[in-house]
Amino acid sequence: MISKKLINPLCIIFFLFSLNVLVAQEKLSLTLERAIEIGFQNSKQLHSSFMKVKGAQAKVKEVSALRLPSLKLNAGYRRLSEVDPFIITTPFGSFPIAPGIFDNYSVQLSVFQPLFTGFRLSGNVNLNEELSNATAEEYNKDKNELMFNIKNSYWGVFKAIQFKKVMDETVEQIKAHVEDAKNLEKAGMLTRNDILKIEVQLSNAIYQQLEAENAVKLTMTALNSVMGIPLNTQIEIASDVNLSEYKSDELSKLVDAAINNRPEIKAADSRVKASESGVTLAKSSWYPQLNLYANYYYSKPNQRILPTQNRFDGTWDAGINFSMNVWDWLTTKHQTDQAEAQLAQAVDGMGLIKDGITLEVTQNYLNLSQTNKKIEIAKLIVSQAEENMRVTSQKFKNGLATSSDLIDAETALISAKTNFTTSVVDHELAKAKLEKSLGK
Repeated sequence: MISKKLINPLCIIFFLFSLNVLVAQEKLSLTLERAIEIGFQNSKQLHSSFMKVKGAQAKVKEVSALRLPSLKLNAGYRRLSEVDPFIITTPFGSFPIAPGIFDNYSVQLSVFQPLFTGFRLSGNVNLNEELSNATAEEYNKDKNELMFNIKNSYWGVFKAIQFKKVMDETVEQIKAHVEDAKNLEKAGMLTRNDILKIEVQLSNAIYQQLEAENAVKLTMTALNSVMGIPLNTQIEIASDVNLSEYKSDELSKLVDAAINNRPEIKAADSRVKASESGVTLAKSSWYPQLNLYANYYYSKPNQRILPTQNRFDGTWDAGINFSMNVWDWLTTKHQTDQAEAQLAQAVDGMGLIKDGITLEVTQNYLNLSQTNKKIEIAKLIVSQAEENMRVTSQKFKNGLATSSDLIDAETALISAKTNFTTSVVDHELAKAKLEKSLGK
């Protein structure tokens, strides 16, 4: 059992060690650009999407190889059960016609080259090339979405930190007002009830300060998660908001740019082209199939050489194979109808995507225009609230303002600063949303 005399020193040593570790822990200073870079490097979803691109590219190479000549080698050995040899008996004697050869060896080298497949191979290649292009554009879409999620989380941390700064300043300011109120009470200029009102305001401010501290931790954890780094990493925001007005083209030009640049549109267009190749592929069964082939046999015994001899002999054959589906109970027609229906669905799908992008760009454009105006108004309200706070505080020190007037001024200032922080962060997020909707 550890004695009580040893417990206190051990606890103190452990506490000091933990304190040194916490002090030594450095914050990770991140700009927005660096946060995006780290997120791209660590994203498992993005890596999975990239693997889909590589798989689609490999599929294109696979189907393209089907148009080239193929070379196959087959070899085997077979042991036959022993039987009596076939012998012909004549007045001149007995002659074996087919001697018993019980060990059979065979080697076959085959070459196959499709000459015409009713556009089946070319259609298959085109289909998979377009599907590969669509997969690549979907990868770009995932990158854009991840970039926006990182921006959203990054500015969320910025907003939480700014709100915590407001609450820290407010708490210190109210503490000073409490001291002023106590001095006024001693001079007989305030009642105890007035002091209690300010102390209640202080308690509310401390409560909001604790919520602000927790909000910083939560938003920082969310940012760490989206970047794929340890959740307990301490982040220091190194980028600042850009309060300059965001200039953009006319709405109609932005919509046209989005339709030309958005990876969703490019992916949908590739899928439409893939569906067109699917129609070609389905119709290929209407056409004849023409193939060239050649074989070389090296066998022991070689069945084409008579009489059969127990030795290796080489022979070959070559030819052209023609085949055509004469009647399949309209299977090809039904397959073509399915492919054409899928093509129509792909065209409609691309139209729906264009409509959605037009609406998205319009909404983000109007929202960004609104945030520009909100910043100017919020900045004016902050300056007015600060002046009101200064005047009211001075009056309160001189006994010319009540505690309720002071509390109202403090509340108005907190609200004004919070709204300003919200407006500038909303402005950054509005820019990020518009750029995302434009495919940037």
